Amino acid sequence: MKREFIKGILILIAIIILSSCNINNSFKSISEIRISLESDVLIDSEKPFKIREFKPYLNDQWIGKAISYGCYRKGQAPWGTGPSDVEIKQDLNIISAYWNLIRIYNADNDTERILESIKEHSFPVKVMLGIWLEKESENSIGKEGNVNNVLRGIELARKYPEIVIAVNAGNETQVYWSGHRMESANLLKYIRVVRNNIAQPVTTADDYNFWNKSESKQIASEVDFIVTHIYPLWNSKLLNESISWMSKELAVINSLHEDKSIILGEIGWATNYNPEKKGQGQQGTLIKGDVSLQTQGEFLIMLDKWIEANRTTTFLFEAFDELWKGGAENTGSNEIEKNWGAFYENREPKQSFINYQKYVNEHNQKIRHGGNNE
Repeated sequence: MKREFIKGILILIAIIILSSCNINNSFKSISEIRISLESDVLIDSEKPFKIREFKPYLNDQWIGKAISYGCYRKGQAPWGTGPSDVEIKQDLNIISAYWNLIRIYNADNDTERILESIKEHSFPVKVMLGIWLEKESENSIGKEGNVNNVLRGIELARKYPEIVIAVNAGNETQVYWSGHRMESANLLKYIRVVRNNIAQPVTTADDYNFWNKSESKQIASEVDFIVTHIYPLWNSKLLNESISWMSKELAVINSLHEDKSIILGEIGWATNYNPEKKGQGQQGTLIKGDVSLQTQGEFLIMLDKWIEANRTTTFLFEAFDELWKGGAENTGSNEIEKNWGAFYENREPKQSFINYQKYVNEHNQKIRHGGNNE
């Protein structure tokens, strides 16, 4: 009887292993995927489309208070020198003290080193992996880069399935004001290829001004969940109206895409900007709210309360100031794109974040002692 029981267990294990092999074998090799991508053939979407649920959990705990992570310090950039392994480890030590879910924007060597560091040092961090995509029409370099990024993203999602819980193909590629707006047919091609060759849920991220229009339905129909960016500050909102305005815009998107779960992929409040930079789409013209450490701290508290009340996964933009953005050395330190971090570029926390953490600690203490949530 005992021998038959053991035999049954061994057969069951063998079935599980074989099933796993069959699942993996259903994916094409990277070389096969490259041939498919370079042929420009638009593969069919999954029919019927079965949504893969996005699950932002770690050890059964919800980790939806998340952060966007750019790893580049002073003198570093995606196209140049990247951070050292020691610097990446330092970043992850800081991040994991406050957040357990991060968003990374491309699949490249630096990203792989981040994933490897998480694995090697057992950081309690999950990742929404990005694949950067550019416009391709009349741009052969753009297409080559897109293909390489997609292939690398697939490789990393397969290599680190215990860390990468979702893959985001394309960032702000469809909204009308995007500087790298790409053809929707190409975006769909890449979404389908990625989704057909990994097990994780797949999405694309874009501004609310894309997702709130009916034209977004075609893209939305082929992703597992929607990632939207909503910036009250960029949309001329004052601090006291920021969260209510964001919530209303999110409700519009929800009403248009009722069959999809929606998360906030970017939202934040900068600590410095250049008010002299005027013109259409410029920070000095669009921004009406106060930009300061004090205001960022107040915004973080307001946002935290909203997340607690709505249980919506939200990626704060961002962990660290990124000096390579907004013109890099060609612009001053008050360029807004360099000033969204909760921490300065040197990894010191801003006073705004210190104030916010004081609120969080007091809030949690009240909960532990049976107080109210305010």
